[in-house]
Amino acid sequence: MRALITGIGGFVGRHLLDHLQAAGDDVYGLGRAVDVEGLDDVRVVRADLFDKPAVERAVRETQPQAVYHLAARSSPAESLSDPWGTISNNLLGQFNLLEAILSAGLRSRVLVVGSSDEYGRVDAAEVPTAETAPLRPATPYAVSKVGQDMMGYQYFAQHGLPVIRVRPFNHTGPGHDARFVIPSFARQLAEIEIGTRDPVLKVGNLDVARDFTDVRDMVRAYRMAVDKGAAGDVYNLGSGRSTRLADTLAELIALCRVHAEAQVDPSLLRPSDIPRQEADNRKFVSLTGWQPRIAWHTTLRDTFDYWREKVREEKLCAS
Repeated sequence: MRALITGIGGFVGRHLLDHLQAAGDDVYGLGRAVDVEGLDDVRVVRADLFDKPAVERAVRETQPQAVYHLAARSSPAESLSDPWGTISNNLLGQFNLLEAILSAGLRSRVLVVGSSDEYGRVDAAEVPTAETAPLRPATPYAVSKVGQDMMGYQYFAQHGLPVIRVRPFNHTGPGHDARFVIPSFARQLAEIEIGTRDPVLKVGNLDVARDFTDVRDMVRAYRMAVDKGAAGDVYNLGSGRSTRLADTLAELIALCRVHAEAQVDPSLLRPSDIPRQEADNRKFVSLTGWQPRIAWHTTLRDTFDYWREKVREEKLCAS
């Protein structure tokens, strides 16, 4: 299948590229020049999703049968400091992409990637959370994802475009940047190991529980959703089990070669933190048979090893 990945230079995009190529797909990428450095084994069309004519040219040039729309601002915390930047970026980019597909006369199967954050603060009775739960976005990022989700449905309903919507729960792994919680822990511990940080990790609320999936399992789910998902429908993607951040941190600390302790940083506490998230993934699993293959301990070890290598390189460059 000829596939186009937007945001191909990002964390998930690079893992999706590896998975699609391993599956034998003919893969193209769309991304800004600054984001696609090092992607020498794939054909990349350099375009900003804000540039509608450039997006139209990219879609006509690549003629994709499947479009994986990953490009978006992805940080809930950063959306609080720049709400409109996040909302406008995520909505306008997707609008230009969907319009370009229609303009080219294509019937590409389009994966619109939402987020579990669309559900917001769910009641205890709503955990595990099904696709039928009310949407209660609590951050500008979540608002943008609800908008992308509903826009995807609108293009299916109005234009018959075969859009498949997914709401992935938390996913992480090697290559994930340290703005996010698991790689933040891993980076800090790697810095403690080589002596560039005091043996104290700065952490936020460790009492929350999240449904984590390895990114390499998540991109498998993305391809299955494009292949088997019903046009216009929406699917939760997640492991179906939740893990307390405190337990995850303890496991990472156990992997560390030196002593380290955690200290709460008030600046990392967010009123919108949701106590527990867990995906009701039965709809997607029943459709596709998808199950996570990578053990959580393996995800943590691989993420930690990635950051060990990264901080060693940074130390060498600084010396």
